[in-house]
Formats: sequence, C-alpha cells, structure tokens
Amino acid sequence: MSSGYIGRNSSPTGGLWGEVVAKKQVNGDEAGKLGSGLNDLVFLGSEIKAGRLGRSLTQEHLAKATGYSLSYVSKVESGLIVPSQRFVEGCDLALGTDGLYARLRARVVNTGLPAWFQPFVQQERKARWITEYSLTLVPGLLQTGDYARASFEAYAPEATADEIEAQVKARLERQQVLAGETPAVFWAILHECCLRIPVGGRGVMRAQLAHLVTMAALPQVTLQVLPIELGAPPSADPMIMLRQSDGLECLYSDTVMGGQLSNDEARLSDAARRIERLKADALAPRHSVALLNQLAEEFHE
Repeated sequence: MSSGYIGRNSSPTGGLWGEVVAKKQVNGDEAGKLGSGLNDLVFLGSEIKAGRLGRSLTQEHLAKATGYSLSYVSKVESGLIVPSQRFVEGCDLALGTDGLYARLRARVVNTGLPAWFQPFVQQERKARWITEYSLTLVPGLLQTGDYARASFEAYAPEATADEIEAQVKARLERQQVLAGETPAVFWAILHECCLRIPVGGRGVMRAQLAHLVTMAALPQVTLQVLPIELGAPPSADPMIMLRQSDGLECLYSDTVMGGQLSNDEARLSDAARRIERLKADALAPRHSVALLNQLAEEFHE
C-alpha cells in the first residue's frame, strides 16, 4: 500500500490563508480505502477548471482576464493553493458565475481547517480509540481555547483575528469526539516539554495545565507524561493512531516536511511498537497528574 501525503503550513491545524501552498492528498489505493474524497480546496479548483472549459477558455485566457500568472491559475485549478479573494471575484466576472467561486472560497476559509488536514479530521470523527504522542504542544483534543489561540497566532502572525477565531472554533469542535454518549477512548502521551513551554504566557499555561488535570479525570481519557530526565525519547516524531469500531486503523504523523495519513501495515506495526515503549517509559497516570498539578503551581510564581 502507498501512504497518503498531505502538505502542511506549520502544524496539523496551523493557518492556511491567502496564497499558502497546500499540497493535496495523493490519490491511490490507500486514499481510496480511507475514503477521503475531494476536499473543499480541490473541489474549488475543479469547479473553476470546469467553468473555464465550459466556456472553451484556456488557462492563459483566464490568467489574462483575472490579472494573474498562468502558473497561479494552474495551481488553483490543481487545488494546490488557496486563491485570493481578488482572483475568485475575477473568475466569477470572467466566467459569469454570479459569485459562485467567491462563495466556495469562503467555505474553504471558514472551515478553520487546512484543506490537507480535513481527510484526517474525517477519520478522527469516526474513531473509537485514539492514541496520540506529542512532543512540543499539548494535543489539540486537550487544548483550551486560549492555548489554541496563542499557538495559531504564533503559527500565522499574518492571519486576521477572524481567521484565527475560525481556527480556534474548528479545533474546539474537534474535541466533540471525546464528548457525547459514546465518546472515543483517548490515550495521550505528552513529553514533559509540552508542559513547560509557556504558550500564551504563564496565565494561559496555568489554566491549560488545570484543564489537563480535569480531562485526565474523565473515564475515557488516559494521560501520561514522558519525563525530560528520560533523555532521548523512543520517538522523535509526534504521531496519532486512530482505530474505528470495525478495526480499521490509520496513522497520522506530522513533520516539517508534511503530514502523512497511512494505513500501511508495516507503518502501523512500527508505530504500535513505539507507542508501547512510550507508555512503558512514561510516568503512570496518577504520577502524571501529580506532575501536572506541580507544574501548575510553578506557573503561579
């Protein structure tokens, strides 16, 4: 099986605004099995292309009509970049689509989720068991709104306040997978570094640590801390493993080179071994909560 590659900006739920490059998930056997389908950005590009071809126009014609380069038009139609507002308005004018493309662009932006991250979120919503290992930031499913906002502001300082709030809203909505009558079972392994980086300042971090203690008390949530004193961790990359009720599993891992969503058996097996080692090396859940309370007190100082 092949692994699905998902481009990224700066984090799994980092900013994706303006003309940021966003590589779409690769088509192939695995993409089909995961059922990702077209994401909103790819759909927008395909609709612009369909509108252009329907009027027997070349990409060169559309580029001239909108005042953009041929390369820009090609990237938009391929779903590789989020088109600017001016570009989609130009397309609507040139193709006589009465604001269709502007509305589709608004849908892409207002989701608060990068298009490349949407296939993962679709799988996360269906997952019954979730295991996550994080090294530098508290997992999104456990973040407070203020913590999420501070992380997004750091990732995308050029984003507007409305765009940041859309991202925060989308992140908090993801947390619904841990709520309701049949919440997913979530096992989080946090490197101690996650708990010591003062994201948003001391007050925000203190509230975040208190929130982690609250979440750890839920019956469906298990939280372990991997202590700094351990030295080199069993894995230098963050990862998330999802398992659905039918046993289907997939792995998501995020690096500076991009995110990968995979159900390759060899990768799943390797990740499972690493996770078992992480659980063994991490503090017991009750000791992890004790450390959380200790660090929260330190942020009072």
